[in-house]
Amino acid sequence: MPNLILLSLLAAFPPLSTDMYLPAIPTLQALWGVSFATVNLSLVLFMATFSVFLLIHGPLSDRFGRRPVLMVGIFLFIAGTSLCAASQSIAMLLAGRCVQAAGAAAASSLALALSKDLYSGQERQKILAYIGVIMAFAPMLAPTIGGLMLKFASWRLIFVSQSCLALVGLYGVYKLKEPVTRFTSGGFLAVAGRYLTVARNLPFMVLSLGFALMVLPHFAFIGGSTDIYMNRFGLSEDVFGYYFGFNALGFMLGSLACTRLAGVYKPLHMLYFTIGTFFLGGVLMLVLGGDTPYTVAAAMICITFSVGFSRPISNSMILDQVDTDVGAASGILTFEIFMIAAVAMQLISLDWADKPMLIGMGAMISALVPLAALQLVKKRCRF
Repeated sequence: MPNLILLSLLAAFPPLSTDMYLPAIPTLQALWGVSFATVNLSLVLFMATFSVFLLIHGPLSDRFGRRPVLMVGIFLFIAGTSLCAASQSIAMLLAGRCVQAAGAAAASSLALALSKDLYSGQERQKILAYIGVIMAFAPMLAPTIGGLMLKFASWRLIFVSQSCLALVGLYGVYKLKEPVTRFTSGGFLAVAGRYLTVARNLPFMVLSLGFALMVLPHFAFIGGSTDIYMNRFGLSEDVFGYYFGFNALGFMLGSLACTRLAGVYKPLHMLYFTIGTFFLGGVLMLVLGGDTPYTVAAAMICITFSVGFSRPISNSMILDQVDTDVGAASGILTFEIFMIAAVAMQLISLDWADKPMLIGMGAMISALVPLAALQLVKKRCRF
């Protein structure tokens, strides 16, 4: 399996695990007689568990290699997905989602580490952008496919199909040549010490946390999209999938633009541009969003375009700040992103009067933080 396809599939584990399942949330509310916030815990707990295990898989892959950690992670993902498919209660589903998240964390974290192992410089930026383009098809198609499964089959089939995709990823990892040639040593304390080493790297820590905050409105929208589009505007499962796919189209266009412009313009200048576009999306959400599904989608496409455009550049720049402990650094970077995602999903699930306005305010704040982070460490960074 070509490396680009494998990396894209591994990186797509989290969106496949969440977006395909989104149209089923109202169905499960009615099936088990629970609130939206309770069912939404299946997203929040997934993200929280996922974030914690990112910190485990990263240094383990530095110690034992990428392939064995990935294979164990994918087996965990398949086990958790099977438990979700067989769930008879919300408690059983939540347990399955936690196991699923523990496995997905290996795929997501090590996809980033493998990009550092296999590529460098502008080539890595372009590869990460191409992965972003391919990944965008997952959130574009996943809710539509999930909606069709609900219409013609069962919500359980959503999780069965995720297991099938995981088997394809498992085959790709089995065929992968182990890229790590120098392994770290020691036990648990030594592994934990790798994080202390990375944490002392001020440019890495400031930039990783600053740019991680840019995902806050993106994941708030994912967590609140069913409530906004289906409960507030009364859209059906399949129509919801089209609107959600339009939102994901912004992410794909941003990543595609990055593939064309990487190497043409300076990374720092491109980041300034995308931060400005991101802030504009927040302003548009405050001015236009909330009245119709069209205005929400129009503002969100600016936000997701900016996330898709900036992520390959910022991730590559952040990884350039480290020379060793790449697995631990990738774990920290991805942990910060998805822990913020978990907070955003929990926050949006509360009973807000105007959720689009909350997303818009979050986007404006989230644009200023990475801008400040760049100014703080710009003189100490490798660009």
